Amino acid sequence: MTTPGPQTPSAVDQVTLHQWYPIAAIAECRDAPGQETLLLDVPISYGVGSDGGLFASRHDGDSDQPLQTRDTHGFLWTTLGDPPHEVFAIPEMAEPDRRAFNAATLGVHTSGPRAVENFLDMGHLPFVHEGVLGEQPHTEIIDYDVDVSNGEILATKCMIYQPKAAAASDAGAMVEYTFRVPHPTCALLYKTTPVDDQRLDVIGIFIHPMREEYIRVHLFDCLLDETNSDGDIRQFQQGVVAEDKPILENQVPKRLPLDPGAETPVRADKTGIAYRRYLMDLGITYGVIRSGGPS
Repeated sequence: MTTPGPQTPSAVDQVTLHQWYPIAAIAECRDAPGQETLLLDVPISYGVGSDGGLFASRHDGDSDQPLQTRDTHGFLWTTLGDPPHEVFAIPEMAEPDRRAFNAATLGVHTSGPRAVENFLDMGHLPFVHEGVLGEQPHTEIIDYDVDVSNGEILATKCMIYQPKAAAASDAGAMVEYTFRVPHPTCALLYKTTPVDDQRLDVIGIFIHPMREEYIRVHLFDCLLDETNSDGDIRQFQQGVVAEDKPILENQVPKRLPLDPGAETPVRADKTGIAYRRYLMDLGITYGVIRSGGPS
């Protein structure tokens, strides 16, 4: 794995410090028992121990400090702090006919909040993912509902035309989205599936913040699909995220401005505006620019 070059460690706010973060898919840990990475600028190691259990450790000089771990949603989660809550639940994971796995992991030179905001932005789909998740001239975003409660953002009744909404799709259709943000740097998308009109596919973006402006993005799938192989689904999802990567890496600034007046709001960005306010209210400073901060 390529690690970004040295840079001055950033100050980490207390909310960011006391969160669970997805370091790697469990399958990746099994394939490579011991690996090293960064978490919030801090060197850590992780993997599978001699007893077969997962571990994560912080490197402090010549000694290692064990870190708390969780095996949740198919990922190894760890923290540098003491989170007040467990990793957020995804009830659909309990449905036996769903296929849940990590569809992609890639490094991106951006901040965690920038990547989440991009995931929430329906407005870019007809332009960045044209022919798959959007199509011109079908660029209108119909008004939808956004609610913030119980520490989460929920955007519902989000409609958009998509030529190929999923690997299992064989025709274009109006697709309904629901966005859920249960964590400062993790978000979930619930969308209509072509194989069951009563249930929804679940796609998640789980961020591993290595540095303030360098992250690893894990793309989580929890799908209803009896036709395509895991490889087919991964190829579809990786094609989508590969189109997002250069967009994210060319955004300036890389950290997300939280000032509502810093970037022009539009209807398609309604969830993004709620997300910025959410981070502001939490007191997040890592990976963002608060009012009056540097550009």
